[in-house]
Amino acid sequence: MTNTERTKFREILMRKQTELEAGSLSRGALAIETSPEELDRIQNAHERDLAIDALDRESMRSREVQAALKRIETNTFGVCVNCEEDISTRRLAAIPWAELCIVCQEVADKKTTESWDADESPLASAA
Repeated sequence: MTNTERTKFREILMRKQTELEAGSLSRGALAIETSPEELDRIQNAHERDLAIDALDRESMRSREVQAALKRIETNTFGVCVNCEEDISTRRLAAIPWAELCIVCQEVADKKTTESWDADESPLASAA
């Protein structure tokens, strides 16, 4: 990867980091509200769960972006952390914080899917 490409990706990642910091959801959405109505309590709990999930995703993406910026600083950006092969520029253009090449990412995704399938018990699917 050339220095020009590395600089371009650094700028993209810095913009993404700024976007994530500016767009952080208000923690007010996590406030626990009490209501005498059961449906209101269920609605509030559901909205709180959605807000927690969104905060979790933003936090994870922020860590991924920070890790990618660190890889740029250490000149390991664009190299798969698993197999140490180059990550295609096309993949990095789509997902600049990618730490795995497409082959290793597919293997990781498959393992994750298999572990989810293994975690399902007959009782869980009956519920």
